[in-house]
Amino acid sequence: MQKLNFPTYTFRFKNSENKRLIFDQIRKKFVIFQPEEWVRQNCIQYLIKEKKYPVSLINVEKEIKLNSLKKRYDIVVFNTDGTIHLIVECKSPKIIVDQSAFDQISRYNLALKASYLMVTNGINHYYCQMDFDKERYQFLKDIPEYK
Repeated sequence: MQKLNFPTYTFRFKNSENKRLIFDQIRKKFVIFQPEEWVRQNCIQYLIKEKKYPVSLINVEKEIKLNSLKKRYDIVVFNTDGTIHLIVECKSPKIIVDQSAFDQISRYNLALKASYLMVTNGINHYYCQMDFDKERYQFLKDIPEYK
């Protein structure tokens, strides 16, 4: 397992049919352990343990429709009123986070209208706050804790 730029968390693993699986607390099931999933699971724990986001407001790997295309987001955190607070795009640690990752999450946000965006490969994390009036995002040092 590659060491990521997150605090160290405890995870549940198991092997099934020659595949290694990791337990996803949000989806409440074991999923195939791959580099991007390792980043996603660490990011979920970061949001819960460090940023105090309630598990009940976090959603993982759901399909959205962008125009006529079906896409899947990695992590979404909702506000209590059902609006979206944060979208997270997770990449494998081997993937360099570049403009294409921001273009991808920006396209998702056209439909989702989140206040904050996070793009991470587990090593480098980038945080943005949306300015819908000016149709742009502003980079932040971190995302806010849950209020």
